[in-house]
Amino acid sequence: MFIPQSYTLAVILCIVTMLCWGSWGNTQKLAGKSWRFELFYWDYVIGIVIFSLLLGFTLGSTGESGRGFIADVKLAEPGNILNSVAGGVIFNASNILLVAAMAIAGMAVAFPVGVGIALALGVVINYIAAPKGNPAVLFTGLALIVAAIIIDAIAYRKHSSSQQKVSGKGIILSVAAGVLMSLFYRFVASSMVTDFANPEPGRLTPYSAVFFFAVGVLASNFIFNYILMKKPIEGPPLSFRDYGKGTTGVHLTGILGGVIWGIGMAMSIIASGKAGFAISYGLGQGATLIAALWGVFIWKEFRGASKQVNLLLMFMFLAYLGGLGLLIYAGA
Repeated sequence: MFIPQSYTLAVILCIVTMLCWGSWGNTQKLAGKSWRFELFYWDYVIGIVIFSLLLGFTLGSTGESGRGFIADVKLAEPGNILNSVAGGVIFNASNILLVAAMAIAGMAVAFPVGVGIALALGVVINYIAAPKGNPAVLFTGLALIVAAIIIDAIAYRKHSSSQQKVSGKGIILSVAAGVLMSLFYRFVASSMVTDFANPEPGRLTPYSAVFFFAVGVLASNFIFNYILMKKPIEGPPLSFRDYGKGTTGVHLTGILGGVIWGIGMAMSIIASGKAGFAISYGLGQGATLIAALWGVFIWKEFRGASKQVNLLLMFMFLAYLGGLGLLIYAGA
């Protein structure tokens, strides 16, 4: 199987994760306003599963290092499979809670609160479980990234024309989403081998871990997303008949979104062998910066912003870049 042989390559893979996790949301925008998120999400999950299989039978089955994908799946112990599947279930719950929070409290509140908590707790949890990198530099970088997320939220609020009071329910959902999102990566990591090149029997390599994670996402979607379809945050209830009305283009766009997110997850897990789980996860969650770049320069979400808002955005980008640079340096 393919294994990164240097820290530099691992960092590059983490940057790919950041780009993918910060970009998949564009496919939802492209799917159109008439195609509800609950319906889009089925294709998104299918995309994650399809990519996990393609990855296993390509990069996971080539080269002489490590253990092949099929052999790894056959040798996997039930406890490790369960941990990776649980990671997928937890991720799916957190993602759907975050979407619900956005519908109630707005993206300006839900995304910074949810992802900010996920980033801070996730790096701490993964570092405690598997310490790797200079802790002083690592947590200084983390503090800068959290500060950037807070500045981003302030900029959104100042630019927004809405003066409605923020929903307490939306805040609670955002916090719950953030806590769950901080945990999913650790479950997947705990199922994996400690040495990718010489994997212990029964534990998962990155490729089988990503596959079983995808299985957890798919299985839980029949519960979480079905409930959301029947009791939606906004709009009338939906059925699978509504899903069947989607065009080929709409379905392929959703699958593409899942593939993009899946690439990010896979690159992060593969890079963790050299970078460590805390740094891999932390760099990947720099996706907020990428999402902000899309919002500012492509979707023009800050069109006509005041000088004060533009100054806040500049500080946000600088803090993010500084924080990501420190995370990279911490591992080196």
